[in-house]
Amino acid sequence: MTRYPLLLHAAKPTPTYRLMRWLLLPIYRLLLRGRTEGTANVPRHGGVVVVANHGSHLDPPLLSCALRRPVAFMAKEELFRVPFLGPLIRACGAYPVARGSGDREALRTACSRLQEGWATGVFLDGTRQADGRVRNPQPGAALLAARTRLPLLPVAIINSHRALGPGATGLRLVPVHVRIGTPIPPPASTRRADLDAVTEAAQVQINRMLDEGLIRRPLFAATSSPPLISPTPSNPGH
Repeated sequence: MTRYPLLLHAAKPTPTYRLMRWLLLPIYRLLLRGRTEGTANVPRHGGVVVVANHGSHLDPPLLSCALRRPVAFMAKEELFRVPFLGPLIRACGAYPVARGSGDREALRTACSRLQEGWATGVFLDGTRQADGRVRNPQPGAALLAARTRLPLLPVAIINSHRALGPGATGLRLVPVHVRIGTPIPPPASTRRADLDAVTEAAQVQINRMLDEGLIRRPLFAATSSPPLISPTPSNPGH
């Protein structure tokens, strides 16, 4: 069984996060008819680099709902100065990155979050795509994994681009499903060739899960219990 460092502790959800998840879960489950597949692949404890496609502003909260644990995302520093919004997104795991501070500062902050035991989210393209697919993946997630020696967890968010994609003027109540893939070991080194190989593997797996379409199993089908330490499951999905 493969074991990774930094998987023996976890960031504890704040009361604000628990409240937000309680409020968001009905939106995901009922309004968006949300379903999740592959929860057995999610480590319950410790840092993991969650990599996903990006089609909507809905994606960060949807990932936290689907993965059943907080997922930290970087956000523009200005948002943390907005009354109510700033404390709220901070409590939910977001961390500020100053505009123009450069990738190094963002990398340091993300590595720190991983070492604190957070699941840290990275959208592979770095920006929303109109069709929701991974088109131009960046190596930042792979670099995070290489620096921290933590695995990447590929996740496909299906249909969020149709619910509230770029240019949308309102929420469309279409089904939005989340399919969680098989963890990918961190790159062997920080060399660009190693980073590109792992980034491509994540892109291929996410787009393949998107191609599978909506989840067809019953909404309340039983799921397997997730592993406590190793993200390498004996049964990768159902």
